[in-house]
Amino acid sequence: MKPFPKIHDLYVGRVMLGTVLLTWSVLIGLDALMALVTEFSDIGKGNYDFATALTNVVYTLPRRAYMLFPTAAVIGSLMGLGQLAATSELTALRALGLSRRRLSIAVAATLALLTVLMVVNGETLAPWAQKRADGIKASAKSKDMIVAQYSGLWAREGDTFLNAQTGQEKSDGDQRWLELRDVRLYEFDDAGRLESIARAGVAEHRPGGWLLRDVRRTYFEARAVNQTDVAEERWESKLDPAALAASVARPRYLTAMALKSSIDYRMRNGLDAAEYEEHYWGRWFYPVNVLALCLAAIPFAFGTLRSGGLGKRLFVGIVFSLAFWLLQTQFVKLAAVYKFDFRVAYMIPPALMLGISAYLFRRRSG
Repeated sequence: MKPFPKIHDLYVGRVMLGTVLLTWSVLIGLDALMALVTEFSDIGKGNYDFATALTNVVYTLPRRAYMLFPTAAVIGSLMGLGQLAATSELTALRALGLSRRRLSIAVAATLALLTVLMVVNGETLAPWAQKRADGIKASAKSKDMIVAQYSGLWAREGDTFLNAQTGQEKSDGDQRWLELRDVRLYEFDDAGRLESIARAGVAEHRPGGWLLRDVRRTYFEARAVNQTDVAEERWESKLDPAALAASVARPRYLTAMALKSSIDYRMRNGLDAAEYEEHYWGRWFYPVNVLALCLAAIPFAFGTLRSGGLGKRLFVGIVFSLAFWLLQTQFVKLAAVYKFDFRVAYMIPPALMLGISAYLFRRRSG
């Protein structure tokens, strides 16, 4: 590769940064606006008013930025390169010695900086803010519920307090149910004295009501402490499962460390960890996906985008993003069904995109 003045790389990077940030801002704004409109159906439940709904949506912005960045990156890159191509600046830069490979490096370096920021955001700010948003909404809708930062979900029904560390909504065909794990039930008498503590491995809410599994209950009597163990136990409760489901940490919102811990726990106890493995490896392949998508789109700047307008660039970028997302989603779902390694499923789409990029580069050079 011939040496090239750094100022040209910085110029290309600045154009890419501007168009990506602009696209990103528009996508986040539209997504947040639609989310706020969706929240209108819950306004009026308990103390959940418009101000609380707006606060809830604001807290979800870091998570939305993380999720929308790959789409913003590929659309913004195509818009930036298309802008340079339409004004013949790419032609001028190439006449000065800027090769297509050097152009790709300049684009990739700019996107790599933003990708690193998003990876850090996805492991720190986004999960914390999403948990905070869920807690605000749950607490406002139900006065008997609160989501603590380190001690999980807390809910109250009369003199009984529930604490669950994790949980998720599950489905089997048309049937859906809520499953809470590592559950504690604290029961108090009218005088405020602790009567019993029940520890359950799993608490499920199905159409017939609550079912506790692997229950160990400790009774505190005046002069003795008794303990019982049962495999299953019905729990008569009117706690709203929908409100609880909105408050538990969903796997796609957990950090990679929390996902790895959950995977290890399920492996040790013979439980299905496929959903957690799916999101765990998705975190690792996030930067690979961003760079592969954008590198595969770069060759279009040397051909079709040069004569096209803004609409054409947007169309190509959206098609690229949707095709990649659909392809990867299908491979990941196949991995879950047929039990093969999620790393293979996540690797195939980026490899295909990079193959397309290499082919198009050779074709444009021919």
